[in-house]
Amino acid sequence: MQRVTVVRYTVKPEYADENEVLARAVFAELEEAKPAGLSYALFRDGRAFLHVFVNARADDAEALTALPAFKAYQAQIGERCENPPDVQRSCMEMLEAYGFEVAQA
Repeated sequence: MQRVTVVRYTVKPEYADENEVLARAVFAELEEAKPAGLSYALFRDGRAFLHVFVNARADDAEALTALPAFKAYQAQIGERCENPPDVQRSCMEMLEAYGFEVAQA
């Protein structure tokens, strides 16, 4: 089964740009590490952020959460957010994907 995680949150006004910078640093490390079977997307609308993570190989997020940039991003997330992030995790079988580059296991 695959790990699917969707995270939504709104940051305090003074942290919006900093949050984006920290989140984008995770993508730079992902580009360098190139973990197989992993897709990750970041969306922003003003102060609202949405992250979508899929590990097509396992019900595991370590390929993402072990990255130093991800740890730095998460370190102060509670301080940057207006409310705690809404995290939805599922272990599901991916049936189809289009335009979301997911390497099927």
